[in-house]
Amino acid sequence: MLSLIIPAYNEEERIGQVLDAVIAAGVFDQVIVVDDGSTDRTAEVATAHRVEVVRLPTNRGKGAAVAAGLSRAQGEVIGFLDADLVGLRPEHIRALVLPVIKGQADMTIGLFGGGRLSTDLAQKLTPILTGQRVVHRRWLPPADFSTARYGIEVLLHKHVKDSGGRIVEVSLDEVTHHMKEEKLGWRKGVAARLRMYWDILKVMAK
Repeated sequence: MLSLIIPAYNEEERIGQVLDAVIAAGVFDQVIVVDDGSTDRTAEVATAHRVEVVRLPTNRGKGAAVAAGLSRAQGEVIGFLDADLVGLRPEHIRALVLPVIKGQADMTIGLFGGGRLSTDLAQKLTPILTGQRVVHRRWLPPADFSTARYGIEVLLHKHVKDSGGRIVEVSLDEVTHHMKEEKLGWRKGVAARLRMYWDILKVMAK
């Protein structure tokens, strides 16, 4: 069984197109959207797509949202996607899943390419930070994801790599995502980005 977890916070304008691609791909038996205390219609949009929706009463951060999703996930193979992707197609999702279910990888990571320069460059420089992943459950770290916040990708990546897992990179051509500065405005976006980097640095320092 394959489960997919999509953490989302105030993504009513963007999550629908991500779920459209996921449903069209037809590879996940269980799709879980975790609404991380949104103040918009994120949960309603997800519910309209007939996927499983978990609603957190307050915004607790990406790590807590993923942890909530994992508590409900039934699959032996777990996928993770961000809710604000642009240009995601069913073939991208299948490309992420196939190496793991065929036993060619213990974890795949999806990297943007040809979407737009800013996000392409960011992922080339720091591929460890991508939120697009598929991993076999046995490679999940024993640590509590809820405390990692935005450091969750680093926590997962380091665990698989340090444990000797096979990590395969998958190109997500023409895919990008909305940056924090675009969603929140320059001032709030920069502040949110700095908080994200702080979460990441705390996990990397462990």
